[in-house]
Amino acid sequence: MTEPSFLAQLSSTIVETAATVAESIVEIASTRSLATGFVWREGLIITADEALSDEGQILIEFSDGTQHPASLVGRDPSTDIALLRVEGADAPSAVLDQEVPRPGALVVVAAAAESAPLVSFGSAIAVGPAWRSMRGGKIDARIELDVRLRRRAEGGLAISAEGNVFGMAVRGPRGRTLVIPSATVEGAAALLLAHGEVPRGYLGLGLHQVAFTGGGHGAMVMSVDPDGPGAIGGVLQGDIIVHWNGEAVPSVNALVRTLDHQSIGRSVSLGIRRAGADVEAAVTIATRPRR
Repeated sequence: MTEPSFLAQLSSTIVETAATVAESIVEIASTRSLATGFVWREGLIITADEALSDEGQILIEFSDGTQHPASLVGRDPSTDIALLRVEGADAPSAVLDQEVPRPGALVVVAAAAESAPLVSFGSAIAVGPAWRSMRGGKIDARIELDVRLRRRAEGGLAISAEGNVFGMAVRGPRGRTLVIPSATVEGAAALLLAHGEVPRGYLGLGLHQVAFTGGGHGAMVMSVDPDGPGAIGGVLQGDIIVHWNGEAVPSVNALVRTLDHQSIGRSVSLGIRRAGADVEAAVTIATRPRR
């Protein structure tokens, strides 16, 4: 009897790798949207926020074909994570591993479609340090795959060649497939479970970007919440913030992106240009009020 070829062995490994998480993966149907999710804890499902409709009924289909309605616990666009609650379902939780794959490592993305596995295979073509999304969320590692991700596969599990789940696959800009690493998924989901949202830092200032004639940028204060941290710290309407803890402010967006949940409670020194004079204000970042 001949030994299986390398490709046959690889094929079997891909099938077996996807099978290890098959019972934890679910299909999510929301208004005008189909996506994938996975069981995080008993009765709790994680999926990609971007793939979830903003309103309407949410229906979860498990690997055994059973369907259950779900309710939204919370969602965080900044990390692309949404947490759902479902009652009466019995499925094993996915085990998330904190280890990040090395560049070039082979990976499997396991998703669901109509109670059946939807499996892709490829490699981690780029792995880098922590970064911030355009909406200010801190992502613990930048992981890009050369896997083509279908829309209904968004929210699926990214699995290493060793069989470890290292994150959730999502669709990035320009058709790229990115992975939200396990550490980010766990952290954001825990905050959603506790608060219904991921708290954001708050200065109580309405800002508008300005450019100086001699070069450089600043954030002009257009409005001040009278009860907010900025007002308490002495910031006035018309001030231009030019430094944040001694570093130049490159843009309003860059400043806003620093106001994640880890910034809450921290004191920052703002370098301000006020009526031609340079002044400083100490501001303690608060929690953004719920709208």
